[in-house]
Amino acid sequence: MLAVSQAGNKIFRSNVGKVQTIDGRWFDTGLPKGHADLYGFRPDGQVFYIEVKSETGQVRPDQINFLETMRKNGALAGIARSVEDAMKIING
Repeated sequence: MLAVSQAGNKIFRSNVGKVQTIDGRWFDTGLPKGHADLYGFRPDGQVFYIEVKSETGQVRPDQINFLETMRKNGALAGIARSVEDAMKIING
């Protein structure tokens, strides 16, 4: 995230989780299923979404669907396994 910020972009980490209510039910907090790990915008206003994975990390179908939907709607979106991958996504 630091390298992306230092390049002049605004970037945010997506926080999601579950909490248990007083009556014992579980409640999903945060964002829709498949939402990218990182999102932000470039100085020119172009929005981007980045799904972060390790070298061997598997991308779930809902994550692929989210990224494809964002691209179809004009955002830059992709899967990054390194800082270099993230910068390629952001730079289009």
